[in-house]
Amino acid sequence: MKITLEIPDSSLSITRERPEEFARSLRVAAAVKWYELGRISQSKAAELIGCSRIQLFNHLKEYGVPLLQLDAKDLEREMADPRI
Repeated sequence: MKITLEIPDSSLSITRERPEEFARSLRVAAAVKWYELGRISQSKAAELIGCSRIQLFNHLKEYGVPLLQLDAKDLEREMADPRI
């Protein structure tokens, strides 16, 4: 699917990216943020970006997003599991 966005030319000059690079940056930022929020999985984030999961891990690191997304309940469950 193709989605068209109207972006002011000044936005491109701020980032100093060509339109194709800017579009990719937007996809990466959206995928990383949606993963951070728990809205999509790692595999879906990688698919949205068009990269491997290993490359996704690098993007997560760039944005300071933890590789594993555990909330307090998940962490408690993990800590209570005697197999760990």
